[in-house]
Amino acid sequence: MYPYIQALEYTYTIIDSEATSKLQLQHYLEDYGDFMCLGEAKGSDEGLNLILKFSPDIVFINLNDQASDYFRMVSELYQYIKSIPLIIGISKGKEYAYNAIKSNFFDYWLMPYNEFDIRKTILKLRKQFPKEQANATICLKSYKDFHYLNTQDILYLKADNNATDFIMKDGNCISAFKTLKHFENQLPENFIRVHKSYIINTDFVTRINYGKSICFLKGQKTQLPFSKSYKENIDSLKQVLSKNAITPLN
Repeated sequence: MYPYIQALEYTYTIIDSEATSKLQLQHYLEDYGDFMCLGEAKGSDEGLNLILKFSPDIVFINLNDQASDYFRMVSELYQYIKSIPLIIGISKGKEYAYNAIKSNFFDYWLMPYNEFDIRKTILKLRKQFPKEQANATICLKSYKDFHYLNTQDILYLKADNNATDFIMKDGNCISAFKTLKHFENQLPENFIRVHKSYIINTDFVTRINYGKSICFLKGQKTQLPFSKSYKENIDSLKQVLSKNAITPLN
């Protein structure tokens, strides 16, 4: 099974010796769908090596461990790379906030993690450093195995308990160990939810039968159902398709 990672995410690393806080941070970031962890480190030397190796967009540092070492590490980055990642400092108190400002940290969070503070930082990040949505490739990752899919080749997604099957136009089926809901807001606009078990690529829709509540896909025998809960999505799709269609006069 492959967990899902979107192609155009903000990449990040975590420098923190506390396993619990690392897991909590990753849990919060997973909710946003466009963040990919490149690695974790427990100290400044390991953290510096990780940054130089992967060039992440963002570095989260738990300053409670060895704050002075981490500030020196951030200063040292300027010796090796031109583009410094955005640094977010994390601490149980405000005692390191002044040094964080002097070191041009992007933000400073107090522990325990506050969902509102994280949301504000994420929104500020997206506004100041937006990621373009031109690339239509997604990557399904399992440990050190990276599987890249072109969204133009995806016919539809099907729920399979807590996993999701990607049905490709060449007939292949690729599984991802995430729920269908996880993908719903992560795919390009031409993918719409039509059923509790299906998301379809509207570029392949050739027929909508309201009487039987089914959609037909180009070159496929499979007929996908749509439910009343998602009829509004189907109606919007019909309007889009109708605009580009030649309708004979009766």
